[in-house]
Amino acid sequence: MSFDLKNLELFVRVASLGAIGRAGAEFNLSATNTTQRLKALEEELGVKLLNRTTRAVSLTPDGELLLEHAKRILDEVEAARNLLSQTTQRISGSLRVTASASFGRSHIVPFVPEFLRLYPGVTLDLHLTDTVVDIVEMGVDLAFRIGDLAPSSLLARKIDDNPLALVASPDYLARAGHPKVPQDLADHACLPLGDTRAWKLIAPDGTLHDVKVSGPVSVNLGEALGEWVLAGMGIGLASLWYAGPDIAAGRLVPVLPGYRVWPEAKIWAVRPPGRIMAARVKAFLDFMQARIVETNAGRYASLIDENGAVRIDG
Repeated sequence: MSFDLKNLELFVRVASLGAIGRAGAEFNLSATNTTQRLKALEEELGVKLLNRTTRAVSLTPDGELLLEHAKRILDEVEAARNLLSQTTQRISGSLRVTASASFGRSHIVPFVPEFLRLYPGVTLDLHLTDTVVDIVEMGVDLAFRIGDLAPSSLLARKIDDNPLALVASPDYLARAGHPKVPQDLADHACLPLGDTRAWKLIAPDGTLHDVKVSGPVSVNLGEALGEWVLAGMGIGLASLWYAGPDIAAGRLVPVLPGYRVWPEAKIWAVRPPGRIMAARVKAFLDFMQARIVETNAGRYASLIDENGAVRIDG
């Protein structure tokens, strides 16, 4: 018995999404063609794989049994493709990637032309958003995320450190004064990101300070927060990959230098569980990790001391 691999891939995607139409759209198939392909798979196997209603799709017991075998079959096919691609350098196929908006624009977008020149057989769908998306449901191959990772079955690789610093504009500090100790932040306009209402700082002697913060505005988009800090609206907490050039140019000033933000954050690449990494995904991940590390070094390496704190002397 021979399987149409596209039908098998389609079946696995339908099982993941619980929706025939959405799965078919990812394969550029009409609703009719999608249904026909699934029926053809059922007829070939002689069993019913899906329970269909007007609102949802679920797997039959036979469908549950096939799903695990189908994933293994597709993994083996992907492994063979990887082997051939790596030996012949014919890396190709579609690649779906997501990252936060500001990070993606500064650390991924500039290097996409070079990557596609190296791998002209790859097509890239880059989704930039500050919303953490379900990469399994969206069919994403690779996501770049910053900060702590919630427990999950996703496979993660550390890309680089993500040092953070409190910053403000010279104009704001001239008006409001420079905080001397973390408790002084209570008397300042602090601009939190999202639902954050407390900042944790570690003093040079190792003491942990947990400071409640408030200010005139909050926002869930890092770039908007960065613009407000530059405009002199208050003190913000920023990644050095973002704020480093403004600190170096004097447009921003470190607040409470010598203190380290806690917890320490990382930049991660995460991908769906249980599947062999496709050659195109590995090529993109390795390529972008090198560019991200290089970009970060240029943006902030000279601004931090051997303990990871912002240098007092800049």
